Amino acid sequence: MSRRRRGRPVDGWIVIDKAAGATSTQVVNAVRRLLDAAKAGHAGTLDPLATGVLPVALGHATKTIPHLSLRPKTYWFRVRWGEARTTDDAEGKVTETSAARPDEAAIKAALARFTGTFEQVPPAFSAVKVEGERAYWLAREGKRPALAPRLVTVHRFELLSIPDPDHAEFRVECASGTYMRGLARDLARALGTVGHIAALRRLQVGPFTEAHAITLDKLKDLGHIPPPIAPVETVLDDIPALAVTGDEASRLRSGQSIALLRRADLERLEGLKDGAELCVMAGGRAVALARRDGATVRPVRILNAVQEGVDDVGFGRT
Repeated sequence: MSRRRRGRPVDGWIVIDKAAGATSTQVVNAVRRLLDAAKAGHAGTLDPLATGVLPVALGHATKTIPHLSLRPKTYWFRVRWGEARTTDDAEGKVTETSAARPDEAAIKAALARFTGTFEQVPPAFSAVKVEGERAYWLAREGKRPALAPRLVTVHRFELLSIPDPDHAEFRVECASGTYMRGLARDLARALGTVGHIAALRRLQVGPFTEAHAITLDKLKDLGHIPPPIAPVETVLDDIPALAVTGDEASRLRSGQSIALLRRADLERLEGLKDGAELCVMAGGRAVALARRDGATVRPVRILNAVQEGVDDVGFGRT
């Protein structure tokens, strides 16, 4: 007999403003304890050095993590010129120094090389797997893993300020899989020097921004005040929605497909390609992720979200 998972069946998303020094896993564990949630996970690891937006999925929302993980992200970071480090950030050991310091004109000219789609080698201290091992484990053992370059996409790379000759601050809007530490490292090399990230903050992940985030300390202080939990479907706003009746929702929740054969039913599928992924809705809440198969809607993942403790905090499908 399997053991029953402890905690309440809380479903939805809560956005944490992660403090420096904490790991993403530590934040998730703290949220689960504070909310007495049965299940929790995060979408997109933040390094211990980094701060900012860390979306935490609760209950059935964990099934939608892959959707959020693929959404665009926005970062702010500060580069320290003149020092290369093992981790490509301030936590690593200095491996190389340079007296060269780029000026504003040179920096702005170089940014074009790192905008669009291009190849990037992940940092040695990253979660990329090398022959079944995480790269950061190999790096901690003193081995330099040979990481293959991969295509990344940067939508916007903007120089914000140069507070002093040793530092420059940037804002980046990018697709999933882009390493800020890699950008800082490669930009420095392109400018004839070396560098690393001195400070990093994530500003946005998909629909979640700093405005929606709450610190762990504030979450602890809420007491009996309901926490700001966004509905499961918040991260599904980029896929078509299909409204169903209560009876249809019950069938989908039990894993059964539903056939939409009448003209009025087929009108609900108008414009949706065969095989299209759908967010099935009933009563204003997500019921399941499904796919269209002709006139049939087949459930792929059941999102049988409970209503307790959910506050849409300004989110929702429109």
